[in-house]
Amino acid sequence: MPATELEDITSLPSLVGQEVGVSDWFPIEQTRIDTFAEATEDRQWIHLDKDRAAIESPYGGTIAHGFLTLSLLSFLMSTAVSFRKQPKMGINYGLNRVRFPSAVPSGAKIRGRFRLLTLEPIEGGVQITWSVTVECQGSDKPCCVAEWIARRYE
Repeated sequence: MPATELEDITSLPSLVGQEVGVSDWFPIEQTRIDTFAEATEDRQWIHLDKDRAAIESPYGGTIAHGFLTLSLLSFLMSTAVSFRKQPKMGINYGLNRVRFPSAVPSGAKIRGRFRLLTLEPIEGGVQITWSVTVECQGSDKPCCVAEWIARRYE
């Protein structure tokens, strides 16, 4: 799915309250889960031990870390919304709320839906609050729901 292309951040005010973009589907392979476990020192068996997870977990196999899904918001956004004229700089400012309503099984694909909640002027730019819903292909429930705050500077 092609990204929603906007001219620049001045295009955003008319989009408050609307879904602005939907990312491409992105695979969450076991190698990515393993690498994330090493990077974060979170080596719980439900993420890494395929044999044990197949027997003992309610998911029938290994699952991605919720924080792995969360860490992909910037990437998912980059395939959902683009600007012809890029802001000079962008930063993640924080999160108001994050929930992980369902698991992401190893090998599943996820995508993000981005709705613009608020847009506030700040010195040198804007503060943007996105409502993000990350979907897992084949699941009725989202795997991550978050209010994500980003800043873009001109």
